Amino acid sequence: MTYSKSNLLEKINLRPTLILLVVFLSIPALAQQNAVPVFENGEAQEVAAFKDESKWIRHDLWVETDFDSDADGKMDRMHVDVTRPYQTEYEGLKLPVIYVSSPYFTGVAPDVPGLFWEVRHELGKPPKDRAHPEVKTMYKRPFISDSHIREWVPRGYIVVHSSSPGTGLSQGSPTVGGQNESLAPKAVIDWLCGRRKGFTTIDGNEKVEAFWSTGKVGMTGTSYNGTIPLAAATTGVEGLEAIIPIAPNTSYYHYYRSNGLVRSPGGYLGEDIDVLYDFIHSGDTAMRASNNARIRDKEMKDGMDRESGDLNDFWYGRDYLYQMEPMKAALLMSHGFNDWNVMPEHSYRIYKKAVEMGIPSQLYYHQDGHGGPPPFSMMNRWFTRYLHGIENGVEKDAKVWIVRENDSHDKPTPYTAYPNPNAFTVPLFLKGNAPGIGELNLEKTDNQGTETLVDNFSYDGASLAQAEITNHRLLFVSPELKEDLHLSGTPDITIKLASSKPAANISVWLVSLPWNPAKNAKITNNIITRGWADPQNHSSLRKGKPLKPGKFYTFSFPLQPDDQVIPKGQKIGLMIFSSDKEFTIWPDPGTALTIDLEKTTLELPVVGGKEAIIQSFTKP
Repeated sequence: MTYSKSNLLEKINLRPTLILLVVFLSIPALAQQNAVPVFENGEAQEVAAFKDESKWIRHDLWVETDFDSDADGKMDRMHVDVTRPYQTEYEGLKLPVIYVSSPYFTGVAPDVPGLFWEVRHELGKPPKDRAHPEVKTMYKRPFISDSHIREWVPRGYIVVHSSSPGTGLSQGSPTVGGQNESLAPKAVIDWLCGRRKGFTTIDGNEKVEAFWSTGKVGMTGTSYNGTIPLAAATTGVEGLEAIIPIAPNTSYYHYYRSNGLVRSPGGYLGEDIDVLYDFIHSGDTAMRASNNARIRDKEMKDGMDRESGDLNDFWYGRDYLYQMEPMKAALLMSHGFNDWNVMPEHSYRIYKKAVEMGIPSQLYYHQDGHGGPPPFSMMNRWFTRYLHGIENGVEKDAKVWIVRENDSHDKPTPYTAYPNPNAFTVPLFLKGNAPGIGELNLEKTDNQGTETLVDNFSYDGASLAQAEITNHRLLFVSPELKEDLHLSGTPDITIKLASSKPAANISVWLVSLPWNPAKNAKITNNIITRGWADPQNHSSLRKGKPLKPGKFYTFSFPLQPDDQVIPKGQKIGLMIFSSDKEFTIWPDPGTALTIDLEKTTLELPVVGGKEAIIQSFTKP
């Protein structure tokens, strides 16, 4: 119980001078008891008074939005939980918020037979229907998630979670990149900043306020959970000061398509946007049928166009690059160069635009696969600067951090920019030797003519890269490297080809040879980077046209961005093939692709440019 000054005088019968003495003596004691955040070397430190989990205040609530995505005639409410030090309740302490939102917190659908789209069919043909599993929900109150609380609450932050629309106890419907998935976290941030109503129950009127929030909010998360911070930031919501997206999906077209080609994310062959919808739809069971009919079976079915893979307004509206104009939150992005699920282009394209816009930005790349946050110290400095307002000089830190091939994630190498400012494009040319192994050279060889490969999805890329002789791919290999060769940036390939059929897959791998077949081979040993395209989209991503068999078409497309040092003793191989067993549709084998070797070139971003590659190719 607490007393006012007048109550205190009534409760104790002391002379005024003694009362004053008691009051003045108690002020330092009270000041010592009141915990506040502590900072050293520009980072928030753990505070003993914030570490006692038994004293943390944990509660949940619902924030009302401005949308009705489940079409029930009422504004959707988002389920939110809060974890905060008890000092925010009893000592008047206000703290900034680290906020994480996700569609995964309440469980996902099982991987039942038929969940994914069948990929064994001809290109351009509609696949047969797939299964639609139901999520078995795991509702618990007030718990949503424990993620991030043990890292950040002891350092003087409040951690908030919310389930995204149509998942868990949040109302609405998933849209997988639709507008409501940007406006939902915006609404929660508005509530944290005192601009929106929160309620103690999902349908009641008893209000709850975030009186403990400073109005400074940061967001982070990995994969889908990393996409949502970016989605929120593109609304320009006031109070969202900084975001740290980790391996975020920044465009659902880039996730499920590649240069006009229907292409699955790595490890999930046959997944598409409606599959992900089913996977996360864990909300109110009474609303699922109507949500499915309206979103999955109408909007997605009409828009996703699994037959052609063309870009359209449905996909364009789910690309956050084109929604960035209002964005102002400081951006620290993290990604893996060997992430074949959410590929490394996703972060680079957003980072590049943010830099152009003048948004404070840093980029962290490592050499591994999906996920992987920046070092905690880097995240701590970012949030300390932009949420606590501590002038720690983070703006003067290196803009780009890249983990080199043999280093640990906490020891990245700083760079002034990505791509490396000393990287220059070097064209490489083909010399044929099909069905054997051709050459990849600095100089063009005249009178090369054409070579033909025959599509057969039965052979995966690794097998084709190791084959000495095969007519199912064309492989062109550089001289053995006499010195390490540093690649930094996005390789581009220009191909002139003719197909024996109106539709064909094109897959391109850049590989490091000899191939290391060992099970414990490093992730950087074999595949440098890769890319895919649909020749039907040679002149437009929005409108593919059937190929005229035998007619040659020229088109260019980028491979995935990379920053990798290829060690001396290796060779760089350019492999061109058709259906990629791990990523593309599997049409009947037999499509013949004829490549014009003289009109097909690889542009490689090399640190040191042509001089460096000449030195590595030819040094005695």
